[in-house]
Amino acid sequence: MILTPEQLTQYRREGYLVIADLITPDETAALQERVREYTHGGRPTAGLHVQVEPRIDRGEIVVAHPGDGIRKIDRLVQQDDLFQNLCIASRVTEIITDILGPDIKLFRNSLMLKPPSVGSPKGWHQDSPYWTIEPMDLCSCWLPLDDATPENGCMAVLPSGHMMGAMPHVSVTDDYVITAESIDASTAVLCPIKAGSALFFHSLIPHYTAPNRSPKWRRAMVLSYMSAQSRYTGDDAQPEYLSVRGRSYAGCV
Repeated sequence: MILTPEQLTQYRREGYLVIADLITPDETAALQERVREYTHGGRPTAGLHVQVEPRIDRGEIVVAHPGDGIRKIDRLVQQDDLFQNLCIASRVTEIITDILGPDIKLFRNSLMLKPPSVGSPKGWHQDSPYWTIEPMDLCSCWLPLDDATPENGCMAVLPSGHMMGAMPHVSVTDDYVITAESIDASTAVLCPIKAGSALFFHSLIPHYTAPNRSPKWRRAMVLSYMSAQSRYTGDDAQPEYLSVRGRSYAGCV
């Protein structure tokens, strides 16, 4: 066990937990450099899914370098040794095992970027209503590679909001968010986090990130895990999920 009983109780009760200094400064610096290679250094992105800020796609804003407009990069764990190690062989997995149990699979991995003065907000939402996995009991590790602050778009959460179950969501411009009448955002808690520390959160906790209004980057890696006994509920063929630890189960993910 990495987590104390008190930390586990907090996670179960409030739906989130901050862990300071999850990875070392050297590990953080290596990941920062690798990300910079992808966004500005010409490192190949074949096989990755790269998403550009919608306002740039629409021509509403112009950036000096294409890398200054990247919003998200998916599938780094599958293709990059540093991110694969972070996902599988680090303290991240040990903490996830404390939360979800011994049999773990990776649901998704995304590098979430908020370039200086460009990064857009992500409205209030829960993750599980986006996802085709039951039960709605996944856990994500949100690990900033830069200090995440209120100015550059740190996470905000609604403590214990996961206890309310899945909430109705609606499509709005560039987003899919919880209906306004379903939450009381005045109870939100901001979670500024130092680079290399992490926020672990339940897939049903409502959360939000503000736009980046600062001159500094806010880059964060998100690793979302599920019990290997979870079930896929999508209409298409079930994807092949990466086994992180423990065994697999027939008829499950």
